[in-house]
Amino acid sequence: MSSVTRKPLILGNKTYKDITDDICQPVEAAPGKKWFAMLLSAKMLFLFYILHIAYIIGVGMGLLGVNHPVAWGTMIITFVFWIGIGHAGTLISAILFLFRQKWRTSVARSAEAMTVFAVMTAGIFPLIHTGRPWLDFWLLPYPNQRGPLWVNFRSPLLWDVFAVSTYATVSSVFWFIGLIPDFATLRDRAKTKLRRMIYGALSLGWRGSARDWAHYEMLYLLLAGLSTPLVLSVHTIVSFDFAVSMLPGWHTTIFPPYFVAGAIFSGFGMVVTLLTLVRIGFPQFKDYITIDHMEVMNKIIMATGLMVGYAYCSEFFIAWYSGNPYEVYAFTNRAFGPYWWSYWIMFSCNVFIPQLFWFERFRRSIPVMFVISIFVNIGMWFERFVITVTSLHRDFLPSNWGMYAWSWFDTAILFGSFGMFLTIFLLYLKFVPAIAIAEVKPVLFVGKKRPGHGGGH
Repeated sequence: MSSVTRKPLILGNKTYKDITDDICQPVEAAPGKKWFAMLLSAKMLFLFYILHIAYIIGVGMGLLGVNHPVAWGTMIITFVFWIGIGHAGTLISAILFLFRQKWRTSVARSAEAMTVFAVMTAGIFPLIHTGRPWLDFWLLPYPNQRGPLWVNFRSPLLWDVFAVSTYATVSSVFWFIGLIPDFATLRDRAKTKLRRMIYGALSLGWRGSARDWAHYEMLYLLLAGLSTPLVLSVHTIVSFDFAVSMLPGWHTTIFPPYFVAGAIFSGFGMVVTLLTLVRIGFPQFKDYITIDHMEVMNKIIMATGLMVGYAYCSEFFIAWYSGNPYEVYAFTNRAFGPYWWSYWIMFSCNVFIPQLFWFERFRRSIPVMFVISIFVNIGMWFERFVITVTSLHRDFLPSNWGMYAWSWFDTAILFGSFGMFLTIFLLYLKFVPAIAIAEVKPVLFVGKKRPGHGGGH
């Protein structure tokens, strides 16, 4: 009954052949001027990023604003930000797949790609933050010739290494497995020998037999089940970087769920941003990534925004309820101290602005949702800034107080990381089907009456 009454997931009275042609067209055709312009801009920003990272590694971390007492700065703030961005992809792909949410099919592929690219972008920051990245192999727990020398397994920073690397590996495999049938489609449609060889290798000998599909569906289900706890565990472990300390403002039990909700919130914000741009750059995708898809994601942004707002308020309540003067001061200082502006930017962008999605005309307006999604990610970066900097710059002793010495290099690293992310994402749009052909076809007639014999094939 629901398949008759719900709105169709694919518009335009498509046939199965239309779906294949539409989704393969950006990969098979020569790239347009808009794509080249975006890629050139992203590559210039990426090059700018590489040069600044090289200079920081060569000269030292003193170029950044890190100092005493604020020893954690842009590198850690932006690391947590990008790890959070990567959460929506696995949530859409794995959890919604397990719950059989059919609307995920059109947006899952790009969300999964966003996860992989965001984790790749994030992984660079802790390595540089160590100050001597050429010694980062010491972080890995392997037997070595230096004697019984092991990493500190009790440190949450080491847990990050395990959690993020596991998350990156499972997300990459999950994304690639979903691509195999579509790579085979590109292989069979290839008009040059080189393309046939490349996509033939990537499709791993896929033939589309019943046995292939049975193995594929079983593996996809297993990976979805494996990925689901990772969504909750990864940002929980990232939150432990802060929560297991004794520093006021960090030492709080609400951090794990608060960080997970914030990660999903910022991740969906980035998905909406990217899919809005995909709809503009590839107009044929508007029939697959519909306003209804975008509206559902906007509802999730609104709901998780309320959760994050609840966490902000509960922090103040618990600080007051605890009777701990240091905890009370930490949160009072956040809202009314020298960094008050960053706290209220965070609160406005993450709590107030997403509430515009209560109104249907805003939820379904592409310009409005694009602007709000940008504000969401601005707010979530400032959330990590507020948590990191405001708790460090004023701790127990007034003689130990100081300010974060923000520099040009902090700005370059922050904006340059978007150059890396967008460069990889734009290359993905050109060389990989941005929508899962094999997943979209089964939902072609959801919400529509199936045509008569022979129609739609």
